[in-house]
Amino acid sequence: MNSLDRQYQDLLFEIITCGTVKDTRNGKTVSVFGRQIRHKMKDGFPLLTTKKMYWKGIVTELLWFLRGDTNIKYLVDNDVHIWDGDAYKNYRSKSKDIDLPENLYRNLIDDLNKNAMFPIDNPSRMLSQEEFIIKIKTDFDFAKQWGELGPVYGQQWRSWNKYNDYVDQIANLINDLRTNPDSRRLMVNAWNVGELDQMVLPPCHYGFQVYTRELSSQERKDLYDKTNYTKDIFPTDENGWNNLFDGFNIPTRAISLMWNQRSVDTFLGLPFNIASYGLLLEILAKMTNMVPDELIGNLGDVHLYQDHLSQAREQITRQPYRLPKLEMNGQYWVTDCGLDTHILSMLIEDFQVKDYESHSTIKAPLLN
Repeated sequence: MNSLDRQYQDLLFEIITCGTVKDTRNGKTVSVFGRQIRHKMKDGFPLLTTKKMYWKGIVTELLWFLRGDTNIKYLVDNDVHIWDGDAYKNYRSKSKDIDLPENLYRNLIDDLNKNAMFPIDNPSRMLSQEEFIIKIKTDFDFAKQWGELGPVYGQQWRSWNKYNDYVDQIANLINDLRTNPDSRRLMVNAWNVGELDQMVLPPCHYGFQVYTRELSSQERKDLYDKTNYTKDIFPTDENGWNNLFDGFNIPTRAISLMWNQRSVDTFLGLPFNIASYGLLLEILAKMTNMVPDELIGNLGDVHLYQDHLSQAREQITRQPYRLPKLEMNGQYWVTDCGLDTHILSMLIEDFQVKDYESHSTIKAPLLN
């Protein structure tokens, strides 16, 4: 049964019928406040089926976060353009008003280049967004300066600035999961108050927490029964079964993840966020030999843009399909390799959704 699509459709319906109309920095919205999404991972991978999802973009962005990257070049090189608008807006704001006379624009660029590690050319006009992205892809120095988004998710997850030192929150989390899995401090935070003004966009999903529990003997037996290991051994007591499971490295714990999100673009962003944190949960589970359990999203300002209302109404009418399954390349999960060895080795193609059946794409404008 696919209850995830139903939860999502119910949320769309509630916003449309009960939401408060607001004027925001990038358009009129209809919103509600304080909602939650819950999904049992055993019911399938949380990729919505009532519209076709952009799986490549979901995987690429998450790997970008986990690499600690904050420059769009990695995304652009992989033909993922979900952050293009933010980088281009930053370029425009720091370069020139497009209506300035050429001589004033040249003076502005000259002033800007005085403090730039990689000075930009002195073009006679502002680059269009398409030209900007081409230059990001083909000009390393230009990309290093203008593809940078500031200390956004990747930096906060992997290199939180602390008194001229850096904290790798993801590495700490994985270490704590392996050594102290009952800790109540299994958290990663992206809301670095001291650096918000340096980010092109303050984080919308600003933190997550994980929780683990011991699996019962029956749960471990169910996992063992799904393997290809020999089934002709029959221990006589629970200790014997547990010793057998340990010998075959059957997980002893289940892991859940809960993320917190201050601002939720419900039509375009939320389906993406659900799948992204579902994938992160699967990766954390693999790295710690645990079983993905429950995915929970705590949602603050949950809104639909006025330009997305007709698309949301269409999606509400669609009948969900069965959720797909996730298959991951298993070669990266050995525990004696460093975290960066795992992450830098991962390829987008290593993450495949199987048996994914969905309705067609519903196009809607991305509002930055």
